[in-house]
Amino acid sequence: MLYVKSVQNKETPLARQAGITQNTVMHLAIFHVFPLQIVGIVEINKRVFGNGITDVVLSQGVLAVSYSNKSVKLYSFEHIVHRYMIESLMLGEQSSLLRGRTVGEAPFGIPVNIQITDCPPVLFEVSCSSNGVQIGGYPWHYIYTPPHKNHKGTHHICSLKDKTMATNGIQNMNCCSLESDGIFFHPDDSGRIIHVGPTTINILKILGELNSGLPSKVVEDFSMKTHRNNNPTSQVTVTSSGRTVKRRFHQLDDDPDQETFRMVEYEDELDLLAVVVTNAEEGEGRAHIRLHDNQSGQLQRTIDLVELWDETYRHELFFDKDTIVHIEQKNTKFCCHVYKLKATRE
Repeated sequence: MLYVKSVQNKETPLARQAGITQNTVMHLAIFHVFPLQIVGIVEINKRVFGNGITDVVLSQGVLAVSYSNKSVKLYSFEHIVHRYMIESLMLGEQSSLLRGRTVGEAPFGIPVNIQITDCPPVLFEVSCSSNGVQIGGYPWHYIYTPPHKNHKGTHHICSLKDKTMATNGIQNMNCCSLESDGIFFHPDDSGRIIHVGPTTINILKILGELNSGLPSKVVEDFSMKTHRNNNPTSQVTVTSSGRTVKRRFHQLDDDPDQETFRMVEYEDELDLLAVVVTNAEEGEGRAHIRLHDNQSGQLQRTIDLVELWDETYRHELFFDKDTIVHIEQKNTKFCCHVYKLKATRE
């Protein structure tokens, strides 16, 4: 399922001063792909979902609505379609909602055929930092960071059934870096979790039974680490009186001069994890890609990238079979680098 989100309607000070209320927040256009078929267009408005909406996301049949009070509410999109769809649409065919005009043709486009008149049942609600909550695993669990300062940098893994915290369910890299660590459910549908930090990547799995009264447990499946010199560096400073002082300091965990994990991509047909590792050589940012077995974490191959890697720019990596694509954004320009893997004989 594919969806396209409109820009968000925000109330202007002038409209507020004039007493004009804007109920519509945004629209979502939802499609089935292969072949492309329109499911419908749904309006997200304040009258149904309440005030303070900051974002709306549709994923795996769940409509997630985020609010300014740091709460996230989840709704069943299947329920919304069955209950509130007033007419099925077909691209290129006529619709009564357009008074007999053709769906998809300019300037009429696609009409709103899913009209939510009252608030659907809330499947799940949680308060979290940055409105970020992820659902996955088996049995179903969710990952979030509570919206409190003392929980900053931690990731909590809880059961979706009763919100019980899993044993070892608080994951914290304890890293000191410019970029925060990332955590997400593994895209291979194994129910595992990938936790990526600047020096460590942990592949975690959830142990638990569906109808067990005991809490589930988060354990490490395997981990990957960078190769670093962990000896602290001394820095000599001179005070205003001329006294020499040696003080010890530690570099940031994602310092460009140190070997650092940057991103992880998964290739399902080869069952490989592609890990981007950067390391400065003579002041120049260099990167290589490590291919690891997805089941054991064993290193299979290393590919050096020819181009320099500048951390001040945005980077994206795509891995499909024997093709690796690296896209970097330099100011307003984009550079695309394509690599083809060749078989090696051992």
